[in-house]
Amino acid sequence: MNSLRHLAVLSTLCHLISGYSEKAHDLMSRYPLIDGHNDLALKLRILHQNQLSQIDLHNVSKVATDINRLHAGHVQALMFAVYVLCGAQDKDAVRLTLEQIDVVRRMCTEYQDFELVTSSQELKNSEKRRKIACLISIEGGHSIDSSLPALRMFYHLGVRSMALTHTCNTPWAESSSKRHNVYQRQNNSLTHFGKAVVEEMNRLGMIVDLSHSSWDTARAVLNHSKSPVIFSHSSSHFVCSHSRNVPDWLLHELKKNRGLIMVNLHNAFISCNDEATIYNVAEHFDHIKRVIGAESIGIGGDFEGAVSFPQGLEDVSKYPSLIQELLQRNWTESELADVLRRNFLRVFEEVERVRDQLSSKKPSEVQALTEEVQNPCRLILAPLDPKGLLSRAQHAAPGLLILDIALLLYSIFIIE
Repeated sequence: MNSLRHLAVLSTLCHLISGYSEKAHDLMSRYPLIDGHNDLALKLRILHQNQLSQIDLHNVSKVATDINRLHAGHVQALMFAVYVLCGAQDKDAVRLTLEQIDVVRRMCTEYQDFELVTSSQELKNSEKRRKIACLISIEGGHSIDSSLPALRMFYHLGVRSMALTHTCNTPWAESSSKRHNVYQRQNNSLTHFGKAVVEEMNRLGMIVDLSHSSWDTARAVLNHSKSPVIFSHSSSHFVCSHSRNVPDWLLHELKKNRGLIMVNLHNAFISCNDEATIYNVAEHFDHIKRVIGAESIGIGGDFEGAVSFPQGLEDVSKYPSLIQELLQRNWTESELADVLRRNFLRVFEEVERVRDQLSSKKPSEVQALTEEVQNPCRLILAPLDPKGLLSRAQHAAPGLLILDIALLLYSIFIIE
């Protein structure tokens, strides 16, 4: 008798789970996911030197993201990160970023499944055409080399979001990481130039991303930005006390800003351990919903950018399993539709609305202070005073001194 009762209970549970699974797939077919962060471009560089001719993006080995799995996971759009290592700061970060933009643009124009988009309307149109939309995001402000003109040129190339830092400070913003001992300063987490970067991003209609920023920098940005901002791939610090995650007090500030936190799936940020489960991930969603509501939550998986993911969420095809878990926790279809795509679309549209309101504002000409940047490779073109060469020679690298002399001779003999 007990065995029959156990079988009946087991059968009922299986039926319920199967029902939730079907409901998750049905929901995601109507509200396909916008994934806030994916590092496939980085893996293409590491594994294939960006040589797209050598691979078929429908089925790619050694990665968690390819076209077939994106379709299986009901992923309709991704913010593809164009990330370069912090070691490139003050060196060739701009060139490397351009190369990563190039590979994303090629990938999203050479494959018919993909479509490069640069506006909220194009993003909505791509869903109607059943395309996988590609948005480009710079991951780390070191990519602009403390230059607002460089930021503007990246925008013209299709970049629609930028994280202010990665694991290194920039001369104007502070990272949550202490891995790199560069541009250390006290009580100045967002400098005058850093505020100018935020203002110019608002004017352009570029989404400010605070993942990887220190909490002080994030607070300063939230106080300064006219547009909603995002944490494109961060989780709850209350559930997992990692410095990359967001504490409750900062979530409240994000709520006031009408911004968005897109939950990261990397084990270290989910369980503060090497292993995690879908249950652990759902705990982050539940907690953030209790604190600021489902209307402030999205998903930023961080696939290809991290090394370990929860059991059952190993690649992009597994997203329905997460939605199934949240359905079992009594999340409504409307709440999940917000999390899957409507929240991100709202933020993107509001960023564009602020851009339109600032359309009469001229491009900013604010420049980073030379003493803040501390880059000996940074060339400054200005009229030279022969009397100033000696004092400059005492501080400049030999190559720069030779260049100074050459410019001085050019100004004497060539320019009238």
